[in-house]
Amino acid sequence: MVLLLIVLLIALIRFQQHATEVFGAAILVMLVAGFIGTPDVLRNAANSGLATLVLLVLISYALEKTSLLRRISAYLFTTSVQGSVLRTVGFSALASSVLNNTAVVAAMLNAVLSNNKVPASKLLIPLSYAAIMGGTLTLIGTSTNLIVHSMLTEKGHPGFAFFDFTLVGLGVVLAGGTVLLVFSRLLPTAELKQEKSTEYLLEAKLLADSPLVGKTVEEAGLRNLDELFLVEIYRGDKLLRPVARYDVLEAADKLVFTGNVQKVLSLKQFPGLQLFAEANGLATQQLTEVIIKEESAIIGKSLKQSGFRARFDAAVVAIRRDGGRVNGKLGDIVLKAGDFLLLATGPDFASRQNLSKNFYVVSGIKPDHMLSGWREKLTWWGFVGLISVSVLTGVSLLTGGIFLLAILLFTGCLSVNEIKRRFPIEIWLIVCGALCIASAMNTTGLSEAISRLAGSVLDGQSPIIALVGIMLLTYALTELITNNAAAALMFPIAFSLAEGLGINVMPMVIAVAFAASASFITPYGYQTNLMVFNAGNYTLIHFVKVGLPVAITYLAVCILLIPIVFPF
Repeated sequence: MVLLLIVLLIALIRFQQHATEVFGAAILVMLVAGFIGTPDVLRNAANSGLATLVLLVLISYALEKTSLLRRISAYLFTTSVQGSVLRTVGFSALASSVLNNTAVVAAMLNAVLSNNKVPASKLLIPLSYAAIMGGTLTLIGTSTNLIVHSMLTEKGHPGFAFFDFTLVGLGVVLAGGTVLLVFSRLLPTAELKQEKSTEYLLEAKLLADSPLVGKTVEEAGLRNLDELFLVEIYRGDKLLRPVARYDVLEAADKLVFTGNVQKVLSLKQFPGLQLFAEANGLATQQLTEVIIKEESAIIGKSLKQSGFRARFDAAVVAIRRDGGRVNGKLGDIVLKAGDFLLLATGPDFASRQNLSKNFYVVSGIKPDHMLSGWREKLTWWGFVGLISVSVLTGVSLLTGGIFLLAILLFTGCLSVNEIKRRFPIEIWLIVCGALCIASAMNTTGLSEAISRLAGSVLDGQSPIIALVGIMLLTYALTELITNNAAAALMFPIAFSLAEGLGINVMPMVIAVAFAASASFITPYGYQTNLMVFNAGNYTLIHFVKVGLPVAITYLAVCILLIPIVFPF
């Protein structure tokens, strides 16, 4: 079992984008090895905490279809940088306490970028960090809280109440927000905002009848374009890179440019130069920018393999990947979660029901299945009612969630097809795998061994030492693998340590939930960080300058408050 955990950890670090497959493989290995049986898998798959998590994720999709976040975002900005940072941090944290923080950042991103009062680069990192911290305010604020809740209920514990996280989370938000307010002064200023689009990659094909055929790059006028740079030429199987001014253009050459995507239409001034989207039969006068979601069906596929044009009635004009360059022909680039795509859209694009599963729409055409009028009000007030009933009457979130989901379905706020397409199979399988690992640790005696080891090594020591150790180890794992995977791996260890020390398990498992939600020092550790990375034209040093003090403050506040709110 120890060997399996080591291999599992290595696989999660090596294949971060495939955590679902890794946990699925772990379940199969444990079944073959006899560590668990089929009844264990079925019991864990039907865990009430896991069912609650899935229901809340589905309900949150209806909330994402409302316009409230975008409408409020327009009122966040004043001529004062510090005032705008304070409002952005406060609203982002508050919204993330009940909504998926990735959805919150996606909804607010365009408002921040388009405001003309404060440099966007002063606001984007605080927006991401506040969304992460705000997720710790409630049980449903982040999936890691719900994962720990699921695993705790499997142990026979009642689990967490809705506001069990709030006191510690409030301390984290207030202290972390203050640090953000101070250190946001170190972020770049307005001139960098102008360059936020410089990492897009776009492709154009040279048609056979183009007058540019036979001319050098310089003679064709492609050498000194305004904010666009010709980086590669694909000629059949041959790649020309770097492109020299004296390289002669040939028919069917595929020219790859990088630069300011707003200048894309300047390429249409060159006769016989056809953009990639136009080759797919769509005009490029009206463009829409989207971000690929984590659960998108096109992740891991190229544009050609995904059948993009038929699937979405859209074609990709350009692509941007935060945290790394993209290379090659546009149609052959393998898509990843978080990629920004600039789309030329057809007449049916806005009505496609699969948009909400695959993309966050940042700007341009808005999908026409967004909720408005009484349906929007019903969705928000229904959600408020769910939380109120759960807190005031003791009705479980699972029971209330079942009724609210039924109401959303009957009133057309959600459709059965949307639920089928957006069922969070990845989260479900990861949590099921984590619960099976916890069961296997019990049946193999590993949990008991950890308990005995903790009791002997830490005998007579303050439990705070174990708490600090769990916090730091979970935090380190969160920076190496996904936050959900870190919580899933560390929960059984934390629980066994608490039992070995003979202390209350609550402070230890709460420490896992909070530490798994912390990812501040790099842009690559969390989805929201990646989303703002290139939008603000940041470098790694910007995340370190602001993220390091935030991370230290976050961990220190947790270590200070958790034993007070949840005594050992």
